[in-house]
Amino acid sequence: MSKTENQPDWDKIAEKFDLWLPQLAPVGEAILEKLGAKSGDRIIDLGSGTGEPALSLARKMTGQVTITGIDSADGMVNVAQQKVIDEKLQGIEFRTMSAEQIRFEDNQFDRALCRFGVMLFDDPLKGLKEMRRVLKPNGYFSLAVWGAAETMLTLYWTYEAFKNRIDEDLYPPLAKVTSLGAPHTMETLLKKAGFHEFTIEPITFHYKFKSFDAYWDTVEASDILKMQYDALPDEQKPEIRNEVSRFARNFIKDGTLTIPHEYLLVSGKK
Repeated sequence: MSKTENQPDWDKIAEKFDLWLPQLAPVGEAILEKLGAKSGDRIIDLGSGTGEPALSLARKMTGQVTITGIDSADGMVNVAQQKVIDEKLQGIEFRTMSAEQIRFEDNQFDRALCRFGVMLFDDPLKGLKEMRRVLKPNGYFSLAVWGAAETMLTLYWTYEAFKNRIDEDLYPPLAKVTSLGAPHTMETLLKKAGFHEFTIEPITFHYKFKSFDAYWDTVEASDILKMQYDALPDEQKPEIRNEVSRFARNFIKDGTLTIPHEYLLVSGKK
């Protein structure tokens, strides 16, 4: 993950980002199912962050596959590699590397995956071209990108809460994060990158928290909005929570907060 525009500082929040892993787990499972890894495969995970879903695949197929995870943020890579060491996992490593400049020769990998990374690349088209380059002929890929802005509710809520309270260039990165979710956008990008055999499937999954307080505790503890909060006058900070809670109230039933999100599950081959 790269540090661009108004995104979080991924290096600084790396150790806190795992607070979101339980919510994102269903997406990783769907990616791996589509990926269809087989014994003997060499696999690359682009924008691997703190290691998922590559780590889950390594645990499932230990000794059967070789996995390289790459991310441009040293902090993310360090957290992911420490998990490899702690769990004594075999056949998997994480390296600091930009998806737009993958330091491998052509036709090296049987499969490639990426969970919520492509839209955050500095140059998504170049990143997809690089992914295609390092895939072997007929190599498979599976990835996920966020859907349209109105379907990523948690980021939409915070965008609306901060809007008109801080400088516009510091607004939560709703446009960037959902930039590939509009109709035909991902299809056009894949074709420009040289892919012609692929499917794009919109999928809805849910963040689930035992209460709104539990959700907001995760938001604050993960520092995902630190940049925006640092730019906000102290007297206005409580207003953000209050406004987001108003958005969330329609999604609370019996005290439980269940928030739908949509993403695009993209899979195909070179």
